[in-house]
Amino acid sequence: MFKKILVANRGEIACRVFRTAKAMGIGTVAVYSDADRDALHVIMADEAVNIGPAASSESYLVIEKIIDACRQTGADAVHPGYGFLSENKAFCEALDAAGIAFIGPGVKAIESMGDKITSKLIAEKAGVNTIPGYTDVVCDADQAVEISSGIGFPVMLKASAGGGGKGMRVAWDVDECRDGFERATNEARSSFGDDRIFIEKYIQEPRHIEIQVMADSHGNVIYLGERECSIQRRHQKVIEEAPSPFLTEEVRKKMGEQSVLLAKAVDYKSAGTVEFIADANMNFYFLEMNTRLQVEHPVTEFVTGQDLVELMIRVAAGEKLPLAQEDVKLTGWAMETRVYAEDPFRNFMPSTGRLVRYLPPEGEGVRVDTGVYEGGEVSMFYDPMIAKLITYGEDRKQAIDRMVDALDAYYIRGVNHNISFLNALMVHPRFVAGDLTTNFIAEEYPDGFNSDLVPQDDPAVCVVVAAAINKKYQDRCAMISGQLPGHEYHPTSDWVVIMDQGEAEYQVAVENGGDTISVELDGKNYQIDTNWSFGDPLFKGTVNGEPICIQIDMVGSSLRMFHRGAQKEALVVTARTAELNQHMLIKEAPDMSKYLLSPMPGLLVKLAVQEGDTVKEGQELVVVEAMKMENSLRAVADGVVMKVSAGVGDSLMVDQPIIEFE
Repeated sequence: MFKKILVANRGEIACRVFRTAKAMGIGTVAVYSDADRDALHVIMADEAVNIGPAASSESYLVIEKIIDACRQTGADAVHPGYGFLSENKAFCEALDAAGIAFIGPGVKAIESMGDKITSKLIAEKAGVNTIPGYTDVVCDADQAVEISSGIGFPVMLKASAGGGGKGMRVAWDVDECRDGFERATNEARSSFGDDRIFIEKYIQEPRHIEIQVMADSHGNVIYLGERECSIQRRHQKVIEEAPSPFLTEEVRKKMGEQSVLLAKAVDYKSAGTVEFIADANMNFYFLEMNTRLQVEHPVTEFVTGQDLVELMIRVAAGEKLPLAQEDVKLTGWAMETRVYAEDPFRNFMPSTGRLVRYLPPEGEGVRVDTGVYEGGEVSMFYDPMIAKLITYGEDRKQAIDRMVDALDAYYIRGVNHNISFLNALMVHPRFVAGDLTTNFIAEEYPDGFNSDLVPQDDPAVCVVVAAAINKKYQDRCAMISGQLPGHEYHPTSDWVVIMDQGEAEYQVAVENGGDTISVELDGKNYQIDTNWSFGDPLFKGTVNGEPICIQIDMVGSSLRMFHRGAQKEALVVTARTAELNQHMLIKEAPDMSKYLLSPMPGLLVKLAVQEGDTVKEGQELVVVEAMKMENSLRAVADGVVMKVSAGVGDSLMVDQPIIEFE
């Protein structure tokens, strides 16, 4: 067995590998860039080596620096995690030449499966179902249009070396095909240093289902069930679960057996994932094979009881797999949500900054894989993932219920995050029913996410909790010492709860105090039991015997409340104050309609206009790159450019003016 493992990665996956290595009694080594000097994975490791500047191209992607770190520390094996060098055959070859073990598959598998064109041809030969398409390299946009017209729209343009949604575009017509070819090519070149593109028929009403395989160097290959990854946004997975609510046992077996055939065809060793797309009739087609550990591997670990990282380490050390196919049993259900530093209310633009408060959830069947901590920073240089939240239950309903409760209790401040959106997905009736496709988010939120549309089991819950919190504040005010005799403060029982800046008002009567508070609303009595105290960010307790957890922030005199995917604001006042409040003026936001503002922190990589230019609605103005994704910003109306305030190569802040129009 290895004595010391270096993880050539960062963030939550580095921390994840360290946990298993430490449990196995193996020493750990972290590598870090200047931006990650104080990162959690650096703190967790036994040793840490600085490998250069923040840009991954100058640190995490530099093979020589990783190997030098191994030599400095005496690490005899490297786990690549996912992303960065995890599927880089040159890295695998360099480690082998240096006498360092690679905890992953061999060069043959990495090379053949890393190229989508080659992998599809191998899959066809191995007897794996594949999608109709053009499996050679597309030379230019004109050829892309010609091929796509022959296949028939819609088509998917895909980077041959791609992954993670980068270098992928769906085209429904000729114009989208031309634009998509340019965008996909640029993203592929930026992300992978390989701009080759191929084209496949786009499957409508698709489900994304993947099979986890594990193989050793003794010829043993098994599959460990499937994961449903259909809830995606811009081809990035948002929610994963195991098993799939869609597959029958018969189809599961067929997919698993085909995955094993493919693994054997490339002499596979270690953990790998064979990804399929399935249509509404359970016809399934090979997409790609990821020759590494997947982000969503924890759901498979929950339902199989296997530690996939430990199996990878043991296989890399030459051991045989400790289980055969007949030993694989799927028990219970697991869900995973990806918690990102992004703002769902601003079209999911990435957010960066310091985690001022960070309180991850706990409880039975709850697991949090993260690489951050309170006071740490989410950097603009890397993926904006904060954590993976995983829940396990005896069945799908329990896994969902535990996820909803865990999301309610996940308290993050300092950066914007997508927890409200994740919770909204979890309670969505269509998701609960298991009616999923990769178009789910686009279909259910065509105009973007709005938490006001989130269904609430009982909208009154936030109202009565706000009233209960106000009761606690009033009781405390009554206890202030030094009050003038005859002028003591005596709280009233009648209050008005103004929700969402006057959208609704509720008359409430509040009685009792302490840990049990009675609130009467619309003729119904609510008993609130809680030990919440001032300053607690989470209001935990019961409302009429039902458990409740609401995130609480004080914003001036108001309470901002987060619950079940919805954000609500409550102001509790006397009846007279509520009457006067109706006459308060609302501050109007400044008119920024004549400015093009950067919707995200990022890099300005293209400026298509200059001062004095006339632009038409829909015309591309600039391209901003953020987290290795290109975002084309277009004119929303005809106009004339009066001033250009930024140039190519500039780092932009959120809402920074780029162009001003006449």
